[in-house]
Amino acid sequence: MSESLKRTFAVFVEDKPGVLNRVASLFRRRSFNIDSLNVGTTHEPGVSRMTIVCEADEDKAKRIEANLYKMVNVLWVDDITHKQSISRVLALIKVNCNHEQRDEVLKICEVFRARAIDMSPDRMTIEITGPQDKVEGLVSVLKPFGILELVQTGTVAMTRGVEKHELAHPTVPASRNSAA
Repeated sequence: MSESLKRTFAVFVEDKPGVLNRVASLFRRRSFNIDSLNVGTTHEPGVSRMTIVCEADEDKAKRIEANLYKMVNVLWVDDITHKQSISRVLALIKVNCNHEQRDEVLKICEVFRARAIDMSPDRMTIEITGPQDKVEGLVSVLKPFGILELVQTGTVAMTRGVEKHELAHPTVPASRNSAA
């Protein structure tokens, strides 16, 4: 059995009500845990992109991909785990921060290329965008100040550079075939 690791799937779907629920239900029925899920529109009308991160070995990853392709509203699936790719998360972190600590927290933000987006006399809200480990690093450094609230998006990811995609699903819109 191959080693289990974090897998990232880019899944293009028809932008219709209920598609997200059906995809999530597929993972639930098969007992695949979703670590991160992000859904948004694409540059193509009627097409949404899901970025799904889950723990899976090679066999499980192939099963996930095969099961996704069986779904009517799924247009295209790409396991980008082993491809050169870019992934990002966004986090908002509210920390305790009195006047004396403000400069120190701002310097920490500078190191992590984060920025303060809201301040009050005793609190600061920080925005950071980057790879998951960068966000986790900032959270770790800010813990001693007292994190009051934290929210973060799911991962968004795409392959680097220009890559031709093989579109295996017959329902892919014609514009996808000419764009790829």
